Amino acid sequence: MRTDGPRVAVVGSGIAGLGAARALAAQARVTLFEAGTHFGGHAHTVDLSLDGIRHGVDTGFLVFNDHTYPNLIRLFAELGVDTAPSEMSFSVQASGLEWSGTSLDSVFAQRANLLRPSFWGMLADLLRFNRLATALAEGGQDVALQQPIGDFLQAQRFGDGFRDNYLLPMVACIWSCPTEQMLRFPMATLIRFCHNHGLLRVSNRPQWRTVVGGSQHYVQRLLAHIDDKRLATPVRRVRRVPPGSGSAGVWLDTDAGAERFDEVVLACHSDQALALLQEPDAEEAALLGAMAYHANRAVLHTDASLLPQRRKAWAAWNYERAADTRTEQGAVCLHYLINRLQPLPWQRPVIVSLNPVREPDPTQVHADIAWQHPVFDQAAIAAQQRLPQVQGRGHVWFCGAWTRYGFHEDGLASGLAVAQALQSRWQAGPGAAAQAA
Repeated sequence: MRTDGPRVAVVGSGIAGLGAARALAAQARVTLFEAGTHFGGHAHTVDLSLDGIRHGVDTGFLVFNDHTYPNLIRLFAELGVDTAPSEMSFSVQASGLEWSGTSLDSVFAQRANLLRPSFWGMLADLLRFNRLATALAEGGQDVALQQPIGDFLQAQRFGDGFRDNYLLPMVACIWSCPTEQMLRFPMATLIRFCHNHGLLRVSNRPQWRTVVGGSQHYVQRLLAHIDDKRLATPVRRVRRVPPGSGSAGVWLDTDAGAERFDEVVLACHSDQALALLQEPDAEEAALLGAMAYHANRAVLHTDASLLPQRRKAWAAWNYERAADTRTEQGAVCLHYLINRLQPLPWQRPVIVSLNPVREPDPTQVHADIAWQHPVFDQAAIAAQQRLPQVQGRGHVWFCGAWTRYGFHEDGLASGLAVAQALQSRWQAGPGAAAQAA
């Protein structure tokens, strides 16, 4: 354990906090605080026992790709983490409709779709949307789009079938938010994300991968680089040392008492960071308070009756539309078929259902987990752009997936950026640190 260097507290052990803590550990005395009962945040692996075999199953972070996750790929290589190819296929089941995008046969898994003009119209709109969004992205015109998704679709005359049975289910699943909220999602952000991730292409899409044995394998290897790590130790309050008191830094209050640190990295959701700060300034309060969050429930089970009725329509991601509008608008329902996403030793389907509209057989339920996901509306995007203005103010730093698109790469990139900024400040000498006080 280091006995010299600045003392840095990292609050939150998701990928942002772990990435920042590891990067800082070579120069600083790092203490990692985790309020919950496991390290890793959304990297949450459940040890599942079925048919006499025990194996890890991921219930949060599941996949990454070889194109848009450069920091994560580099990290896994440095840690020696084994990965395997994964599948990124998608299906929709609704009243009287089932289809999957895995192949032509699965698109028409429900043969009646061959005779439905509305279904053919949806496919035509899908191709038209991909062409239009690609042209906007490649021409740089997506940046100027100020419309939310709903207004854009209406202005471009896309049909209800395309909106309700393809685009909204897809983006609702990607961001784990209800379709009603996704109608207000910024179109520019959607186009940029889909273009970067190859989602606007029918072929030559990025290869998706997963961590062999579950994401806790990489979490444990990261933790080995952090000497002082405290599980089930919630931070209750972050207090800045008052100016003119003869020292600088922050005080962290926990149930064990108060500790002083030179810097604190709040690697947690923005609303949690705001609640921790004893006296946030007006700019911090406005920025951190602008991001809304949506509660999601994830259920690990083996009840295959929740998947599409036709096995040909099964996919890695299986979206289910609720029968009533209120339920549909309240939460996204998605069934992850983990066998398609991760190498598993069992033949029977292993499923993680997000907000199931039909409850799985309770005798087949193995875990029930609560998540919070950020809502990326216009206010949230505007807040992200103001974040650099408050970073490091009073020795307090912010990171997390909420600062970008909301994914694992975003969390890691934000944590590494904070670590780099701190290292640059230390290299600049005491004068730079004094200016931050």
